[in-house]
Amino acid sequence: MLLRLFLIFSVVPIIELYLLIRVGKLIGALPTVALLLLISLAGAWLVRAQGFVILRRIQEELAMGRLPAAGLLDGALVLLGGLLLLTPGFFSDVIGLFFIIPPTRAVIKQFLGLWLQNRLARGQFVIRRF
Repeated sequence: MLLRLFLIFSVVPIIELYLLIRVGKLIGALPTVALLLLISLAGAWLVRAQGFVILRRIQEELAMGRLPAAGLLDGALVLLGGLLLLTPGFFSDVIGLFFIIPPTRAVIKQFLGLWLQNRLARGQFVIRRF
């Protein structure tokens, strides 16, 4: 786990800096900053729109007396995507958009479901009660 965290906190900033420098050289510094701001604004609008859709779906599920597990997972993924879009950089913006756009979010949910099933089947989750 420590190695994964080290890789995330060391490799991702290097990728972000590399992409910022490359795009900056290609289109200039001011257009690069403007593009990052535009992507962040578009992402904020997408997060807001998707958040309202998800909230409405959760409310409908609760009104029917069902547990809104899929809606809660969607909400968590959209929140994570929004946080990634707030982080300056093109790499994190692309990853954040994957978490926000419904078709790609559905693929991510399938992978999370398979990962969770595998972990449960192998008994790798420990539940502690206090």
